Amino acid sequence: MTREESREILSSMTKGASLLRHARTVEIVMEAYGKHFGENADEWAITGLLHDADYEAYPEEHPNRIVKMLQEKGEDKIAHAISAHYTKWGVSYDTKLDKALLACDELTGFIVACCQVRPDGIVGLTPKSVKKKLKSRGFAAKVERDEIQSGVDLLEVDLTEHIQFIIDVLAAHKTELEIG
Repeated sequence: MTREESREILSSMTKGASLLRHARTVEIVMEAYGKHFGENADEWAITGLLHDADYEAYPEEHPNRIVKMLQEKGEDKIAHAISAHYTKWGVSYDTKLDKALLACDELTGFIVACCQVRPDGIVGLTPKSVKKKLKSRGFAAKVERDEIQSGVDLLEVDLTEHIQFIIDVLAAHKTELEIG
């Protein structure tokens, strides 16, 4: 599957600006992690881009719609990672891709939320500040902190280093993402 094909799939099911930006941020972070781990960066980026593609149009079927579509296209590895991006679905974490998507999804969204309440956005944002906000249950209350921790544990990365990695990746795209 090409990036262009994945963008067409996303745009066919997702119209909301916030969810489209989330898809793009996770795409960017996953691509960077793919490169970091010496994996197929395009495959990782597409996984990030499409992980919530069916959420807006088919919330009751999420992620089954996008997973089925990807399986029909022979994209089983991407489909499996997307089917596993929430621990409560009970899907196994078989590959680094599976683990990375879980580790990046909620935390990337949380970091973007942190940027939105700062006058300078992502500029000067530190892991310490993000971790302090994580402890504040009232901030971005819908973000499931246990999902973030599960992802970090499964990917076997240090939380502080993981946060810094995501900040650095997003900061390089701050203008496009409107976060600084």
